[in-house]
Amino acid sequence: MALIETVNLCQRYGGQYVLKDVNLKVDRGEVFGLIGPTGAGKTTLLRLIDLIDTPSSGKIYFDGVDTAASGKLRFELRRRMAFVLQKPVVFNASVYDNVACGLRWRRVGKRATRQKVEDMLEMVGLSAYKDRNARSLSGGEAQRVAIARAMVVEPEVLLLDEPTANLDPVSAATVEELIARIIERRAVTVVMTTHDMSQGQRLADRIGVLMDGSVLQTGAPREVFSFPRSRRVAEFVGVENIIDGVIVSNEDGLVSVDAGGKTIQAVSALAAGERVCACVRPEDVILAVSPPSSSARNMFAGEITRLVSAGSIARVEMDCGFPLSVLVTKRSVDELGLEKGKRVYASFKATAVHIITKGKAD
Repeated sequence: MALIETVNLCQRYGGQYVLKDVNLKVDRGEVFGLIGPTGAGKTTLLRLIDLIDTPSSGKIYFDGVDTAASGKLRFELRRRMAFVLQKPVVFNASVYDNVACGLRWRRVGKRATRQKVEDMLEMVGLSAYKDRNARSLSGGEAQRVAIARAMVVEPEVLLLDEPTANLDPVSAATVEELIARIIERRAVTVVMTTHDMSQGQRLADRIGVLMDGSVLQTGAPREVFSFPRSRRVAEFVGVENIIDGVIVSNEDGLVSVDAGGKTIQAVSALAAGERVCACVRPEDVILAVSPPSSSARNMFAGEITRLVSAGSIARVEMDCGFPLSVLVTKRSVDELGLEKGKRVYASFKATAVHIITKGKAD
């Protein structure tokens, strides 16, 4: 049985749907990541799960119990969860008192409170700051205080709303490392939203893609990022090469896709006549300056239209009858003499092509 389950969950504000028919299950001990653009409804969903707000319609179940059964039940369930906001909230008090407040509200004894707070401050790396006013801390330090305050009460569920969104890269890395440590050491179920898709891949067991208030896909990070189910999801998770076409044949699972006169081969069970998108990740494409002798079924000649370097990686854009982006190392750029206008050959395997159906061709 799922620890958290939402059934046909909807939320409206001013007649507009912010969430529509959201159906999710989060298992006990799971780390579930929610990704989606700004305004997709991620924070709204966390507020509903935390029982801060009441949904317009639909159900939320916690450990199999309908959370709408009574106000008393909602209060009891809320005490089993902790919510860390995107912008850290700290009280005008010492770091120690900020972390201890939840325990005091629960009337935990002074000796037990001191031990728990000191242990938690050590975990988040703020033992030396316990007597400082929390409002004098940096953003990253304040976020660590907020996480410590949430975790010290030993919640069953930790809700994190883009916990590194407003932090500099060094502070973000420190907070992410802390979250990873909590996941490893504490028996806690985590539901987190993030705008950083690589962070979602690093931390989450499963990912849900939320766009315009609807969950478009859920699955393991590799499944969502490598096998998106729709063009919108593919674009959002960074699949740069999305090529429209029509399947013209299927021979034992090897399909040929007509992409504006060019043929792309891929592995798919779809039949001829299906309108599709052929998705190829830039890192799966190999560049050469002469026709390669490889087993790759797809090979296209073209001209480099743009070349952008970023550190040790370069992004090559080429026109081979359709636009194609390729990621190569800076060393490869130098060794191959890549530059705008140069004729090159791009190759990729049929198994590197992910096919998304768009329906039957006319």
